[in-house]
Amino acid sequence: MNVVDSSGWLEYFADGSNANFFTPPILDTENLIVPTLSLYEVFRRVLQQRNESDALRATALMRQARTINLTPMLATAAAKISHENRIPMADSVMLATARAHGATLWTQDVDFEGLEGVQYVER
Repeated sequence: MNVVDSSGWLEYFADGSNANFFTPPILDTENLIVPTLSLYEVFRRVLQQRNESDALRATALMRQARTINLTPMLATAAAKISHENRIPMADSVMLATARAHGATLWTQDVDFEGLEGVQYVER
């Protein structure tokens, strides 16, 4: 199982220099889970940079995978991860979701560098 964090989705949609790193887990929708927080972050960013139509298309592609809601148990796990690793709330939710589902987190966010269960690529 895989989780691609918001920075990875945005890199993929922008066809950035790291897009190829994120392509395999994104295209493997059978083994991809998407935290609802990622839907929020990606929709908001694409809406800011482009328009609502593009934001809707982006999140429609994301929703081809299995979406995971932020539950009380995930929120508690994320808070613990945030405290232990000194990472922001959204990042800790991504990692908690990945860990709860035995998934690998794919990212280019430096906050995750060196953490267990993370595939990190430098921006």
